[in-house]
Amino acid sequence: MFHLITGGSGSGKSAFAESCILDFQGKNRIYIATMFPFDEESHVRIQRHRKMRKEKSFSTIECYTGIVKLEISPDADILLECMSNLTANEMYQENGAKDQCVPQILAGIDHLITQARNLVVVTNEVFSDGRHYEEETEKYLYNLGRINCEMSKMADRVTEVVYGIPVRLK
Repeated sequence: MFHLITGGSGSGKSAFAESCILDFQGKNRIYIATMFPFDEESHVRIQRHRKMRKEKSFSTIECYTGIVKLEISPDADILLECMSNLTANEMYQENGAKDQCVPQILAGIDHLITQARNLVVVTNEVFSDGRHYEEETEKYLYNLGRINCEMSKMADRVTEVVYGIPVRLK
């Protein structure tokens, strides 16, 4: 099963995604972390999140680009967090897919779907502020939007978390 979870910053989507993985009651829980540790604050945040997940029997794979190359055990319940980080990494990291980030990421999601017992992907809802941004930010938003739309078509279930309340969309 592929479950896509979206929501705004601080909406509770991460906690909801973790609870979905725990509800599967599998013994092989994998957390694919996409946040690139670019400063001291991000290192501290990553360590805090690792500690929280360890208590829930997650093993962590740090993967900033190239999810299509991951080999996962077929009995795994996978939580990938988060798509907005992965998109930025693929667009801007030296070894990222650059202009091919959308097809590369979607191929990676398809690859994970075919390998995993269950896949939960967290993404961000960053499109409703009505603002216009500089060209590079608009390109990022466009790519993330395309990825989110395609993932929602691929997903068995889509949930938006609003103020801690999961709202099933599909």
